[in-house]
Amino acid sequence: MTQFETPNESLSGLSPEANAALLSAAADVVLVVDGRGVVQDVSSSHAALPVLGGQRSWIGKSWIDTVTIETRPKISKLLNDADADGRTIWRQVNVKATSGPDVPLSFCAIRVGPNGRMIALGRDLRAQSILQQQLVDAQQAMERDYLRLRHLESRYRILFDLTSEGVMVVEGKTLKIVEANPAAASALGESVRRLVGRNILDCFDAKAGTTLSKLLEIVRASGKPDQIIIPAAKGQLNLAASVIQEESGELLLVRIVSEHQTSAAVSSSAAQGELVLRVLEQTPDAFVVTDNDGEILAANRAFSELVQLNRNDQVIGQSMDRWLGRAGIDLNVLLANLRQRGSVKLFATNLRNENGASIPVEISAVSVPHGEVSGLGFTIRDIGRRLGSETQHEIPRSVEQLSELVGRVPMREIVGETTELIEKLCIEAALQLTQDNRATAAEILGLSRQSLYVKLRQYKIGNLGGDK
Repeated sequence: MTQFETPNESLSGLSPEANAALLSAAADVVLVVDGRGVVQDVSSSHAALPVLGGQRSWIGKSWIDTVTIETRPKISKLLNDADADGRTIWRQVNVKATSGPDVPLSFCAIRVGPNGRMIALGRDLRAQSILQQQLVDAQQAMERDYLRLRHLESRYRILFDLTSEGVMVVEGKTLKIVEANPAAASALGESVRRLVGRNILDCFDAKAGTTLSKLLEIVRASGKPDQIIIPAAKGQLNLAASVIQEESGELLLVRIVSEHQTSAAVSSSAAQGELVLRVLEQTPDAFVVTDNDGEILAANRAFSELVQLNRNDQVIGQSMDRWLGRAGIDLNVLLANLRQRGSVKLFATNLRNENGASIPVEISAVSVPHGEVSGLGFTIRDIGRRLGSETQHEIPRSVEQLSELVGRVPMREIVGETTELIEKLCIEAALQLTQDNRATAAEILGLSRQSLYVKLRQYKIGNLGGDK
């Protein structure tokens, strides 16, 4: 640093007030510290710093106790290194704030006067700290954006290279190929390396190149995508062009689909559709497609067998309501749920066949919109074997089993079976309470012993060999 050449002459005669004014103007905060490191006086060039307890609370305290613990070693170095020759070393310390983050200050100490007295000059670094934090935040945001762009470019590159459709990116003005994927190179009978940098019109003969040139001009002028079919060495090619606007200029996206790829895609789609139809036709569960009103459009062989008709065409045009157990009720319930929810699972009902027999079934259905045409699909499963004779003759063991009977059997039978279930549960509870003493159990239940034995045999409870 540069010092005064004649300080005795230029600075002589200054009063203590003038010195104080100079020091206050030279720093944001000024401390007068004695030889023991205790703060004797404090001055500030602006409003009070937002430090805990205020700046005046520092007077009489050790300077090292006014800063945070991690910056106290820096105060010790300032006290030890302070000298009167004008050499200053600035060190950043933190002071506890009234609220929020610590207040950053930069101090230097100069030893003046007798008994080791020092002047500590401090600068407020809050504005600089805010700028530094903003810079760090901006750098982190840029790094996140850069990483996201790298991931996006990586995904784009993988998709660009693996797609079966040929794609080329072409400069709008020069018509030079900027990028091309392997599928485009294969369709044109070239390698990707030879395509990039070439004029796209040079990849075709004169007639096809003229047609393509007109297409690209129309697309650039209108801004709307368009397509043409042109002859090539490997057969006809379907070229579709669209415009991409970028800051660096206008680009054209040219997609290439060969006739072989188009026919293969159509053939594959048709084969998959045929396979699905064959699976639905041969599935063991009945499958029916209807319109939105429940009129049958298609049905598989299992449905015809379930309703005991010889041919599938006999059910076409008929309403599903013809065979559902509760005419006018079940179909309306199914249609209402399909309109509201879009699907129905495991709807329990009965199906009547042409001979009048009733078959317990579960129906799952879905509403499938398809453009202007929409329809409903029904999967119908015969659950007669699953229910067997258990639901007809044996007593249900839980309330859940009783609720499952709703819609399958009349309410009168459900009430009767519910009564039997309650009787059985009461008898079992009484026997458990009396430790299988049947005489006491009969008394608790309000039955005669003979009536209790009849019900024990009826419900097959306990060992009826004798009394206890």
